[in-house]
Amino acid sequence: MTLSVAPAGEDRAPLAVTLNEVKAYLRIETSDEDALLAGLVRTATSLCEAFTGQVPIVEARAVSIPADGNWHRLAPTPLRRVTGTGGLTAAGEAAAVSPEEVDLQIDFSGDGWARCRPASGAATAALTVEAGLSADWNGLPEAVRQGIMRLAAHLYTHRDADGERGPPAAIAALWRPWRRVRLS
Repeated sequence: MTLSVAPAGEDRAPLAVTLNEVKAYLRIETSDEDALLAGLVRTATSLCEAFTGQVPIVEARAVSIPADGNWHRLAPTPLRRVTGTGGLTAAGEAAAVSPEEVDLQIDFSGDGWARCRPASGAATAALTVEAGLSADWNGLPEAVRQGIMRLAAHLYTHRDADGERGPPAAIAALWRPWRRVRLS
């Protein structure tokens, strides 16, 4: 399929769970620590992505592939669409890459594959893509949302404890069905 470029979306993805949910889970009634909690939700969401190998909430990501005419797997999954194209020459100068020069395939598991056949002399194609399990926190699978909320609460209550390896077992159990491991 030939690539068609969609308009760019928001720059920052929304929180995977609301502050009110985390505050209710922690039984916090004031707004004194809202900024801290929002940061912990963002951290928990990033850790969820690292554990599952999937972007939880749809957001824009920049990816680069060689402009060699071969198919290359795009890292962010599940891929939804490409929102922009650009490129670089071998000397590192900006080069225009039109959407017609890029082919895109999205497989059944949400992995994106792209190839660039540049007419402009670009050595690298720079793509802006949107990837994510859900457009907003309401669409996330409940186990993924619960894991993010519980991990944010865990980080809040254990903020002075020594670092652990990986999420607590109960949270890992919630996320494990969505985990995608790749061999490289």
